[in-house]
Amino acid sequence: MGYSLTWDLDVFFKGGSSSAEFLLLMDEIKQEVTELDQAVCLLNSEGSEKTLIKALDLYKVTKMKMEQAGAFIGCLEAQNVQDKKAGQLRVKLMKVEASLKVALSRLDEKLVQLNDDWFENVFKKEPLNELAYVLNERRDRAKEKLSVQEESLITQLSMDGFEGWSQMYDTLVGSMTVPFKGEELSIGQAANKFSSPDQSVRNELFTAWERAWEEKGELFARTLNHLAGFRISVNEKRGWNDSLKEPLEICRMKKETLESMWQVIADNKEPLVRFLHRKAEMLEVGKLSWADLDAPIAVTATSKVMEYQEGADFIIGQFSKFGSQLADFTQKAFKDSWIEAEDRPGKRPGGFCTGFPLDHQSRIFMTYSGTPSNVSTLAHELGHAFHSHVMGNIHPLNRSYAMNVAETASTFAEMVVADAALKEASSEEEKLILLEDKIQRSVALLMNIHARFLFESRFYEERKQGYVSAERLNELMVDAQKEAYGDALDEYHPTFWASKLHFYITDVPFYNFPYTFGYLFSLGIYAKALNEPAGFEEKYIALLQDTGSMNVESLAKKHLGVDITTRGFWQEAVSTCMQDVEEFMRLTDPLVRKA
Repeated sequence: MGYSLTWDLDVFFKGGSSSAEFLLLMDEIKQEVTELDQAVCLLNSEGSEKTLIKALDLYKVTKMKMEQAGAFIGCLEAQNVQDKKAGQLRVKLMKVEASLKVALSRLDEKLVQLNDDWFENVFKKEPLNELAYVLNERRDRAKEKLSVQEESLITQLSMDGFEGWSQMYDTLVGSMTVPFKGEELSIGQAANKFSSPDQSVRNELFTAWERAWEEKGELFARTLNHLAGFRISVNEKRGWNDSLKEPLEICRMKKETLESMWQVIADNKEPLVRFLHRKAEMLEVGKLSWADLDAPIAVTATSKVMEYQEGADFIIGQFSKFGSQLADFTQKAFKDSWIEAEDRPGKRPGGFCTGFPLDHQSRIFMTYSGTPSNVSTLAHELGHAFHSHVMGNIHPLNRSYAMNVAETASTFAEMVVADAALKEASSEEEKLILLEDKIQRSVALLMNIHARFLFESRFYEERKQGYVSAERLNELMVDAQKEAYGDALDEYHPTFWASKLHFYITDVPFYNFPYTFGYLFSLGIYAKALNEPAGFEEKYIALLQDTGSMNVESLAKKHLGVDITTRGFWQEAVSTCMQDVEEFMRLTDPLVRKA
């Protein structure tokens, strides 16, 4: 019997969105948030180690239960966008989350008030020494925020404002379909068809896709403007003038690191532009359209689609070459039905991995199609799950790793699968197809993500001056895409700002550059795996376990011995990507000359 295409959520709470067990957990969380708030109130400026330990223990337990609840609701919403009860549970959880945020704002204020010498001394010894980094970080950030009363008010107002607009986006997307050849496709189903080998299918779908987003363009524009406007207003009250301040702090990353990375990428686009022009030649079009970016370069017996069981076995086999723990963990994820992969109507588009910390499990959501890039997406999400798995023995308050390193394990897993498939290619033709798929990831992470970053940077600056219309958002998006893609395309995707979920996530703005960071950072880790295979898995796990308790510059210095604030590391990583392009050009030269 093969692996299940659907996940098992009953192991957590039976009954789905009608689960009585889940409602009991919600009641527990509410009670524990109240207890946490009471414990925090007992802290005073002189400091009491016992009182602080009690408050942190309550925070630890409440945090894990809150994550468990959020993961369950997220899975319910993703597997069935019509599940209205799941939406109601989300509203209930948001209210509890708001209460927790208020309690944590009070904790932050108390941490700031604690005597500096006492604070420093108490975190030099057990049992609090292991939390020194994260609590110093909380304390430093709290010093830059408003009073606890003001921060609490912001949190409370965000429930029906900021968070409400993000929910509105989810509701709008969940109600959308894309008409195509007499069918009404869900957004996820429609997106999968952009990899069709038939240009007429891609063009027809792209027209319908753009029209679908345009029809709701004013609603999406209003939603995006309100989300950004809320952030800007809060930042102004806190005295934060740079829109990148918050995402950089969340990513535990210096601005010079980000600037060095983007500068190197901007200076090295030419090989990727050549690749896009070569792909256009092979598809026999003058210039690629946005609709052609995911198109296969050939339709042959070697450009196969893997059935789910075959894809699972392939991933496990490749992971096993890098370490038994990664392979064994992945096999368990398939065997125990941790993955929702079925292609059916009513699912949310995209993919994600979410954790259930009380059970030391994860769940992965995607729509499986079996193409090389789709198999890589599955490997990507399994990388996320493995990262969470190896953090299982780490203190829960040290498990919150930054977004950019969160993409490191996932991107590493992608590389393992993509490179292994390339090496095992049975013909030059198969090698070419797999190489093109691998380069497509470089295009996505060095061009597509760059366009998102450029768009969001410029949008936030314009939003500070007032409302940005849907028409202007389209212009900003196309300008960013032209710059990021080196003007290599004939037709762009003006409504990408509406169709991309990441612009509407409330947790953090600029949910784009962490992907590129993770990709290039992973290249350094992957090179280490190839050059120093002996004992690699243990070193890799040690790096992942440090991701929740140090900034990325320190992480890179400790585990890779590099300074990522300078261009050197990024240039080496980007040059590695371009080697694939040069190999692709070499293999396709005879094909183009023959044509």
